[in-house]
Amino acid sequence: MTTIFDELLGRFRDALATVEDERLHDFAATLDWSMPRRPLEPNELACTRLLDRTTSLAPESFRPLATFVAKHRHELRWGQTYTPADFGQNFIDNYGWLEVFGTRGHFANDHMAGGLLVLGPDIVYPDHHHLAEEIYIPLTGGTEWRKGEGGFVPRAAGELIHHPSNVNHAMKTGGEPLLALYLWRGGPLAARSTITGKTE
Repeated sequence: MTTIFDELLGRFRDALATVEDERLHDFAATLDWSMPRRPLEPNELACTRLLDRTTSLAPESFRPLATFVAKHRHELRWGQTYTPADFGQNFIDNYGWLEVFGTRGHFANDHMAGGLLVLGPDIVYPDHHHLAEEIYIPLTGGTEWRKGEGGFVPRAAGELIHHPSNVNHAMKTGGEPLLALYLWRGGPLAARSTITGKTE
């Protein structure tokens, strides 16, 4: 019997398959999709109110995943790494992630984590870094991304963004929310990032 969680994993995999990039192929080549499901209690966050808008913004190739997550938001376990003491209550009300697989996700995987990040409009996710290598694929456009010592650069939906281990990076949304797919590997998959910047 197929569950909503099996369908979530399938739609996540299908979304990845629409992106042509050698860096993603390198990640995907080491990913075993036959992961055991982990029973988790649902946990909805304030940021899930943004999912209807991100679904309308997502291009056709990513809309099946975005639509599914929006429809089933109440049944999924959303998480946050930070608290209001870190970046303020407005950030917390507009931020959250859904780990599809990993050490905390709906599917157990000790070697790689994958999920979705939500950021509300006009939010700065300040410079931070972590040991794990990371890939982001925005499912919506309009967000600016920074890596290393460079400036903020707008990235389109479907454009792969790669963060090597321990390289500083930051994100800044504009007038629309961000929904982004992420993959982590090569470090503690539940580690808290080291923050090196401040919200603006």
